[in-house]
Amino acid sequence: MSTSSITNASDLQMDYMTLLVAQLQNQNPLEPMDNDQMAMQLAQYSQLQQLESMNSNFASVLESTQMDYASSLLGKTVSYYTTDTDGSVVSQEGTVEEVGTDSDGNVILNVNDLAVGLGDIVSIK
Repeated sequence: MSTSSITNASDLQMDYMTLLVAQLQNQNPLEPMDNDQMAMQLAQYSQLQQLESMNSNFASVLESTQMDYASSLLGKTVSYYTTDTDGSVVSQEGTVEEVGTDSDGNVILNVNDLAVGLGDIVSIK
């Protein structure tokens, strides 16, 4: 949800403008297009672009906040759930040794040489 969503909104707005120009060039002179309706559609596309931009900004703030929180866990003992070799879910405990992100941008903690997601932490000591 980064600049690609903003680019998509910009592309959508440009597609709309291209379509609008084509409609204006080919309209029936006896039944012209409604100006209010065109203005309203253009305003809706502008709002969509602004909302996608805000969404991208909020995602950046959330990512930064999660990384700051995860960094505050360095050196602390945490409990987390993991799946055992037999498929059962077990609780484990360990010290956070490192903080990073995976290929999808999710915050990962290195605990007991295991990659533990920030959302998998159930308690902190």
